[in-house]
Amino acid sequence: MHVIIIEDEKPAARRLSRMLENIDIKADILLHSVSESIEWFSNNKHPDLIFLDIQLSDGLSFEIFDAVPIKSAIIFTTAYDEYALKAFKLNSIDYLLKPIDDEELEVAIKQYKEQLPMKSSLQVDFEDIKKLLINPMDREYKKRFTVKVGQHIKIFSVEDIECFYSENKGTYLHTIENRNYLIDPTLESLEGELNPKQFYRVSRKFFVNINAIKDIISYTNSRLQIKLNHFDEQEIIVARERVKDFKMWLE
Repeated sequence: MHVIIIEDEKPAARRLSRMLENIDIKADILLHSVSESIEWFSNNKHPDLIFLDIQLSDGLSFEIFDAVPIKSAIIFTTAYDEYALKAFKLNSIDYLLKPIDDEELEVAIKQYKEQLPMKSSLQVDFEDIKKLLINPMDREYKKRFTVKVGQHIKIFSVEDIECFYSENKGTYLHTIENRNYLIDPTLESLEGELNPKQFYRVSRKFFVNINAIKDIISYTNSRLQIKLNHFDEQEIIVARERVKDFKMWLE
């Protein structure tokens, strides 16, 4: 099976590639933008299957297929909500909702293989999909957080937040002014709200801002310790199973 991944976030592309390797499927090519993909499709034999992110750094991935007639089956990888995903169901296209789950990946591959006899007759109507997407180019990650302090409400830009962490069943943000504030969201709920290019969940207890990292130190058991510019109330340790992805995120 000839497989490629089109995903603008390189750590996410590599993670998906490793997940595929775990089920004995090798992604031959990783592409990261509309322009790079158009050039590749124009000069290479099309693959059997494409894992396709919808919004790339230089535009919607649908633009690839406006420029080059598609000859491959597609499994979308997307962070869009269930309403938007109706589009994929209507077009008999499989999708994986980020963050991608191992079991769901295996199910999607199985569905693809079951559809192989029908592959040549599958018609993908990207215009219908785009109509059902809700302002896809306007999708933005959270830019600020509000915190109630006594009778006042304070507003913090994400640029002024060094990290988010959990402690004693509460979730806190730590600012560049070296202050901690209790917030309502859990770390789990922040997964889809924080820009993954700026914040990374290094462990069960911490999200860190890449712009706040002062130092990274080798730690016991193949882990890493992170020093932030101001936060020093707890040790921030990158979980061993996250070290590889964390290093890719830094690139």
